[in-house]
Amino acid sequence: MARPRPVTFDKKKIVAENRRARFDYFIEDVFEAGIALQGTEVKALRGGEGSIAESYAEVKGNQVFLVNSNIPEYSHGNRENHEPKRPRKLLLHEREIHKMHSAVSRQGMTLVPLMVYFNSQGRAKIELALAKGKQNHDKRETIKDRDWKRDQQRIMRDKG
Repeated sequence: MARPRPVTFDKKKIVAENRRARFDYFIEDVFEAGIALQGTEVKALRGGEGSIAESYAEVKGNQVFLVNSNIPEYSHGNRENHEPKRPRKLLLHEREIHKMHSAVSRQGMTLVPLMVYFNSQGRAKIELALAKGKQNHDKRETIKDRDWKRDQQRIMRDKG
């Protein structure tokens, strides 16, 4: 019998976070994927370096790749150091890849990385979301809701 999947993923150390993604996209579904990394990439990530701000994921055949993510070269690496912006393979189950592929091709959704972290076992993982892009009026509505919630908190704090 298969063990049930946790609702939230076990995040021990968050390395990089794409905070802009939650503002620019409607997040539909979230997946946890492993990342196929080289040795110096892992060391650079453990040092807290790395950025996924302008990155995205794409499905090619039966594989998913993280494109345009930046993991800078490891400072103590030698000539075998990695290339900073190379496409990195993401490790997912076949049914998850199929679900992503159908959503991207049929429904026009995007695969957006939300954060890179190390789990409790010390493995580098990425939180990947199936998302639909927001238009400008949706973004304005999000800002208005956020400001109203902040004002509500301020009013409750002043009254209480």
